[in-house]
Amino acid sequence: MVKDPGVLVDVSKCTGCRGCQIACKEWNQLPAEKTKFEGSYQNPKSLSGKTWTMVHFIEPDDGNTRWLFRKHQCLHCNNASCVKVCPTGAARKEENGIIRIDQSICTGCKYCVESCPFGGPNFNHQTGTAMKCKFCLDRLMNDMPPACTKACLSGALTYGNRDNLIIMARERKAVLEKKTSNPIRLYGENELKGTRWMYLLPEPASVYRLPEHPRLPIDKIALRWMAGIIPGVAIIWGIWKYFTGSEEKGKGGDSDGTC
Repeated sequence: MVKDPGVLVDVSKCTGCRGCQIACKEWNQLPAEKTKFEGSYQNPKSLSGKTWTMVHFIEPDDGNTRWLFRKHQCLHCNNASCVKVCPTGAARKEENGIIRIDQSICTGCKYCVESCPFGGPNFNHQTGTAMKCKFCLDRLMNDMPPACTKACLSGALTYGNRDNLIIMARERKAVLEKKTSNPIRLYGENELKGTRWMYLLPEPASVYRLPEHPRLPIDKIALRWMAGIIPGVAIIWGIWKYFTGSEEKGKGGDSDGTC
């Protein structure tokens, strides 16, 4: 098994064939989802509890007719918000850095869904739990690469040791920068203390539907916690006041009767 695993995505090589989508569905035995045409060849529209990886079809509104493609899935962050906010410990980081959600103890609270800046985890309405890319951990444990990387014919996906992938990315970056005036960004090298999935981007991250400066939106979860805690405290206080008030009235009645 590769130590400190990662995947490098070279978007300049992606052809949008969606072989990675099919490989993910087949290996993980995920059901198909009914979709509809909404003006784009991108299908499906977004990740879900039944679709753990997809390819974004991007048509930049810059006056030029062109398509950009980017494979999307959980990025397996080193500083993962899903792990931080999970109240049951279902979302956890394995020793090799891969983030997985233990389905046996996931309560479906959706905290991970709301906190992820990349939209990796999603709620599965059939199972009542959150699901996402598992980095094909079962394959990795048997010295096999993730199914999606195995299926990629264009060489856009490269699986290997993360440090080696960063070296490879810098070499590729030097080659690409000779062909374009745009700066090439290795997205995921340092974002959120590093992600397992990294992207070589020849244009701003926002063009590829990635946050330019991803952060942990813990404040959203904190507000949800407060929204649940405050009413709960109020109810408990009300019950306590009710019973303590009744006891005081009872004691007062007894004393009046003995006067």
